Amino acid sequence: MSERIAVVTGASSGIGAASARALAKEGYTVFCAARRFDRLSALATEIGGVAVVCDTTDADQVAALAAAVGPRCDVVVNNAGGAVGQDPLETADVADWERMYQINVAGTLRVTQALLPAVEAAHGAFIFITSTAAETAYEGGGGYCGVKSAERYMAGSLRLELAGRPVRVCEISPGMVHTDEFSLVRFAGDQTKADEVYAGVDHPLVAGDIAEAVRWTATLPEYVNIDRLVIRPRAQAANWKVARAN
Repeated sequence: MSERIAVVTGASSGIGAASARALAKEGYTVFCAARRFDRLSALATEIGGVAVVCDTTDADQVAALAAAVGPRCDVVVNNAGGAVGQDPLETADVADWERMYQINVAGTLRVTQALLPAVEAAHGAFIFITSTAAETAYEGGGGYCGVKSAERYMAGSLRLELAGRPVRVCEISPGMVHTDEFSLVRFAGDQTKADEVYAGVDHPLVAGDIAEAVRWTATLPEYVNIDRLVIRPRAQAANWKVARAN
């Protein structure tokens, strides 16, 4: 019963992989969940964790993840998500929005439902990785702002619904984080567009910065809840206000 168990979704890269490493250093056995087994396997070997192939949009795979974790789980990092496209509403592809909803919202709901009994048994914590896209709208962000807002209110509703029960429900809301894949996926592999997001910005955040917040939140006493932690680089005063070198 002394073994501490964590689950990190979207663990194959970026914030998820960094969070898995940070929790492993704290002594957690980390179940690394994502779609790409080759990356998961390498990460799990590196940190002494467990690789579980899990597409959170697939109910059967989420159920298999919960079965692999077992009857108790100390921390669930709901990190799987992402942005698809940045078109204005006038020309946005409905399929992109549907994909974002399935990954960010429905997938997170499936994982939360499946692992709630194990988290409650351990007096554990859910840590939702949302985004400052939930803070305010921006051009081209209607779809992503929408799904991250939905995820935020999912966390808020869960916190209210579980009041009095031994489960912490926490939210970490990152601003501009420079990872290898987030913007590249958003722009369908267009490296030039991806690079433009961070061009001229003095020290955008990196995945390890958010992982440190995950580690800190996870290791607080069980009576301490971090309702929402917004983290931005100094250069980003708001979603729409970013200092850039000329």
